Amino acid sequence: MEMSRRRFLEVCGLGALSFASVGVLAGCGSSSDSASSDSATSSGTSTVANKDKPLVWFNRQPSNSSTGELDSAALNFNDKTYYVGFDANQGAEAQGKMVKDYIEKNIATLDRNGDGIIGYVLAIGDVGHNDSIARTRGVRSTLGTGVEKDGKVVSDPIGTNTDGSSSLVQDATMEIGGKTYTIRELASQEMKNSAGATWDAATAGNAIGTWASSFGEQIDLIVSNNDGMGMSMFNAWSKDNKVPTFGYDANNDAVAAIAEGYGGTISQHADIQAYLTLRLLRNSLDGVDINTGISTADDAGNVLAEDTYKYVEAERSYYAMNVAVTAENYTDFTDSTKIYEGASKQLDSSKSPSKKVWLDIYNAADNFLSSTYQPLLQQYDKLLNLTVDYIGGDGQTESNITNRLGNPSEYDAFAINMVKTDNASSYTSLLS
Repeated sequence: MEMSRRRFLEVCGLGALSFASVGVLAGCGSSSDSASSDSATSSGTSTVANKDKPLVWFNRQPSNSSTGELDSAALNFNDKTYYVGFDANQGAEAQGKMVKDYIEKNIATLDRNGDGIIGYVLAIGDVGHNDSIARTRGVRSTLGTGVEKDGKVVSDPIGTNTDGSSSLVQDATMEIGGKTYTIRELASQEMKNSAGATWDAATAGNAIGTWASSFGEQIDLIVSNNDGMGMSMFNAWSKDNKVPTFGYDANNDAVAAIAEGYGGTISQHADIQAYLTLRLLRNSLDGVDINTGISTADDAGNVLAEDTYKYVEAERSYYAMNVAVTAENYTDFTDSTKIYEGASKQLDSSKSPSKKVWLDIYNAADNFLSSTYQPLLQQYDKLLNLTVDYIGGDGQTESNITNRLGNPSEYDAFAINMVKTDNASSYTSLLS
């Protein structure tokens, strides 16, 4: 019998969150993605100790949210533990360069009020998230507005800085066509809602409304740590006012919006990340070389190109590479849920039998994870013969997720996306 909408939300722990906003998080904690398949093909209760089962952290790297120092204990929980994400610093540099290139190419029409100051506002996702910190630093470093403290560019929100007096950022200059322009960060804030959820699109939409009503004529650019917030600001104000907005993630709606004036975004190769997330579990479960189907072709012919990812052994981390998506190439990125062609072949179930995986998404309402990452996972899980239970969190509390890992012995492997990067022990304590 089909689960009612109310019951679906209760099982997912999402309270009053609208069913529509849950999006594709079907099967969120109560059933597997492969609901139509024969459950007898899954492995059932595992006899392997939970502490010895494959574990992949993804999207949020276990680390200290204040210092960025990696949590080596979590990354080395056992010899089958890895992290999958993307090269945050390389992506941050790519976003900053994308914005700078746009300024240089469009300076003739960019200075909206003709004051010689190119003013931008910045939507910060989560002040304690490594990726958010890197993106903020990347933009400030490339544009020259960053201020260093203890050898690192300050990534804190500045509030309002229309007069250029903030001590957290500085005015920069850029010479274009024989004229010198001032580059100024007019305002920035963490987009955190009243319930505590970060990377909040609605908060970003409200913020641009407040900024526009106060100093809108000074805003020449909008930069956002992700497309969810960027698109909210674009739809709320910048589209109608023809102010270019730059995001990150290459979500379908953001890529399509480039044709309508969205400045650009960064593809973090979600297709590669999603594949690696499940492929590492598959290889560990099969007891084969960890790079099977990654750097070396598997029996089906799956393999990744060298320039799409890198592995840092000391961090036990696989990082996908980033690509700028702009008006020049956006038509190549219109479907963010298209799987990587080189990793699209079905594995032989006699060699890679069905196994059961517990996987959580930290926030069921997160645009990138729900509309891009999970649909990719749901295609790869079938190709890799994995039966995955997808758990959707509320984006606020770890317990909303961990409370639904009541019987880890039911699963053969785990893929974890934390709410906060500091909280890896909330999960490993359940497996120890």
